[in-house]
Amino acid sequence: MKVIISGGGSGGHIYPAIAIANELKRQQSTIDILFVGAKGKMEMEKVPKAGYPIEGLWISGFHRKLTLRNLLFPFKLISSLWKARRVLKRFKPDVVIGVGGFASGPTLEMAYRLGIPTLIQEQNSYAGMTNKLLAKKVNRICVAYQKMERFFPKEKIVWTGNPVRSDIMELDHRKAEGVQHFELDPTKETILLFGGSLGAKTLNEAMAANTSQIAKEKDTQFIWQAGKLYIENYKNSETAALPNVQIRAFLDRMDLAYAVADVVICRAGALTISELSMVGKPAILVPSPNVAEDHQTQNAKALVDKDAAILVPDSKATERMIPTAIHIMRNSINKERLGRNILLLAKPNAAKEIVAEVLKLVD
Repeated sequence: MKVIISGGGSGGHIYPAIAIANELKRQQSTIDILFVGAKGKMEMEKVPKAGYPIEGLWISGFHRKLTLRNLLFPFKLISSLWKARRVLKRFKPDVVIGVGGFASGPTLEMAYRLGIPTLIQEQNSYAGMTNKLLAKKVNRICVAYQKMERFFPKEKIVWTGNPVRSDIMELDHRKAEGVQHFELDPTKETILLFGGSLGAKTLNEAMAANTSQIAKEKDTQFIWQAGKLYIENYKNSETAALPNVQIRAFLDRMDLAYAVADVVICRAGALTISELSMVGKPAILVPSPNVAEDHQTQNAKALVDKDAAILVPDSKATERMIPTAIHIMRNSINKERLGRNILLLAKPNAAKEIVAEVLKLVD
């Protein structure tokens, strides 16, 4: 059996794609998997590190603002369609999977034209442009949120959830390990703040702006992941110097960070939300305003509608983010309710369910 998985551009597309590939490999060890990504994007580095070959297409997005780069878009699209066709004809896949991102458009378009079964996986509650354009042509659409028929044909939709890293499963008995790893006080509660590997400017600014409030919380400790882009700006700040604050550029053990966290503050990317659902942690979500279609706000609202998270707008983070987290921390009833409700949204078998749909198409 041969499978092509196409897409990328961000970790939110790449890591679910790798999780799907790993599950396919687990179920059928002899399977042949090829990735197709966009040249210059992070999948060209991350996928080979995960042990899979990848082909690159010369493709990028169309910028809505007038820019000279848009003049190249038609040429990139034609080039990518032809290369995708050559890859498909040479590799001869039994099925093609798209996970969103620039490269999945040309790849799945040509797979459709060649009569190859196709499946797309949409990670967000607000569908990406590529997947919306492909929806009428593909055979199956796996989604992470309900009520996605506003974007896709209802008869093609399967609610599977997003695949997440296996190391965050079953954290109940790992808190002591996490306390030791992060050198925390086991008698205090912990607020975990992270903004991705690079960091989130607004979250860091909000931490720094609330130094006096954080200093007063003697029974609360903070793990503050500032990110690679911002660590130099904040590592010597007054906030970082507080005895109840640990600042780090990167969290190499997210599993243990989740294990020790009583409340989480973070962005509202689809993969992050899926992880929060899996670990059942009450969360303050601060959606990034710098994403396509403002999809992080839509992701967060999907949880807020089910009383499973608190949304703080990016523009209000400085004044509301830390006070809201502390309020939740002090109110055990609210904290337990949010944790319980977000856990109800977990889909622990997402990768298996997506692979089951892939295999149905092959059969």
